[in-house]
Amino acid sequence: MATTQKSLVESVPKGLLIGGRWRDSSDGRTLAVEDPSSGATLAHVADATIADGKAALDAAVAAQGDWASTPPRDRGEILRAAFERITERAEDFATLMTLEMGKTLLESRGEVTYGAEFFRWFSEEAVRISGRWSTAPNGATRLLTMKKPVGPTLMITPWNFPLAMGTRKIGPAIAAGCTMVVKPASQTPLTMLALAELLRECGLPDGVLNVITTTRTGDVIEPVIRDPRLRKLTFTGSTAVGRSLVEQSAEQLLRVSMELGGNAPFIVFEDADLDRAVEGAMLAKMRNIGEACTAANRFYVHESVVDDFAERMAKRMGALTLGKGTKKGVDVGPLIDGKARDGVAELVEHARSQGATIVTGGNPVPGRGYFYEPTVITGVRKDARMMTEEIFGPVAPIASFRTEKEAIDLANGTEYGLASYVFTRDLSRVIRVSEALEYGMIGINQGIISNPAAPFGGVKASGFGREGGFEGIEEYLETTYVGIAP
Repeated sequence: MATTQKSLVESVPKGLLIGGRWRDSSDGRTLAVEDPSSGATLAHVADATIADGKAALDAAVAAQGDWASTPPRDRGEILRAAFERITERAEDFATLMTLEMGKTLLESRGEVTYGAEFFRWFSEEAVRISGRWSTAPNGATRLLTMKKPVGPTLMITPWNFPLAMGTRKIGPAIAAGCTMVVKPASQTPLTMLALAELLRECGLPDGVLNVITTTRTGDVIEPVIRDPRLRKLTFTGSTAVGRSLVEQSAEQLLRVSMELGGNAPFIVFEDADLDRAVEGAMLAKMRNIGEACTAANRFYVHESVVDDFAERMAKRMGALTLGKGTKKGVDVGPLIDGKARDGVAELVEHARSQGATIVTGGNPVPGRGYFYEPTVITGVRKDARMMTEEIFGPVAPIASFRTEKEAIDLANGTEYGLASYVFTRDLSRVIRVSEALEYGMIGINQGIISNPAAPFGGVKASGFGREGGFEGIEEYLETTYVGIAP
């Protein structure tokens, strides 16, 4: 690791942030943060205990009253200051993310821009929280509705977007007046720890944001969820874990937001601009090394253009350069860990065993780090595991379809419903297909649809609730009705 990279990692707090103070785990244990490009240890951070989780919630509860009464403009100004400071330190945040997660610096810089924008967006939403005043139909009562912060919130964030998954939750909570306990993924805690320190520098009061890192997630988090003082749970991660958390949350009837797994279809119709479709496919598939819940997981291409599309896609994928994300000229970094790489390899081997054809790639890369070759597979059966499970890697399985109805049925033939992509030049078809697809988000002739100004979220087993857009702050607000006799 270069000296500047080493000093950057060393500058990040390694403790638990509880009540405005950085401190060690109550039992002194630490967890190792690994560089997925080499397997080397980057740093050790505190490994929280059950007692630490309770202390973090204690701090959030204690700070809730004062924070809720803080003027909206003041809350918004903290977010605006944080947006500007993240932008100033963009290269440091990008480098830190690349070191602990693996994506290239180019992609990490894009995430810094995307992640920071949530703070700017919600800094502007903080002063636009409003209720309404009306007269009852019989004229006897005045009806007042007001919005109040939900209260102390537990946030569990994933490893694949270490900055943006934090800002997307923290931004609206700060704007709404909610205090927080954040549990980042143990694979990528450094970015969240750096973000928490930055927010302290921007004037966020003690106890509003508390951060606990731990490998004992279930033991530490479940008591917090079952504590009657907690009022909201928001989670981004797998559907299996999400289901378990929803069950736990039912005891206290918590407000819950779940952004869970995906199985995004990428549909290319016969009239599509193939150059544009391939470009969109590369973005939708290879963003974040394919380790994204919105990543294109299944490619359905009309039979008249499937061979041409597959050839173009394979040429683009085969030309990508793998390597450590901080090095120049690298297009694709490592997967997050050995388990992730082995999981991708299993899915590819299953498709191959069913008769699918590997057009390019198809193998893990030997040596240090958790690399897998960018892969294109054709002739994939619809019951292949990679068509029903989330790949979370640089693999593009391609199947053909004949009719519009067949494409829609194939796309909807999953329990998931997060993101989907459609390429066509027929406006009427855009309307028909968009109305028929069972997804929370649909990209038309584009491979990236996430936007801080738009509501992000899914349906079916992909979860519920929305992050970003005008809808995002509503997840952190309760409505109170007041009837007034004049």
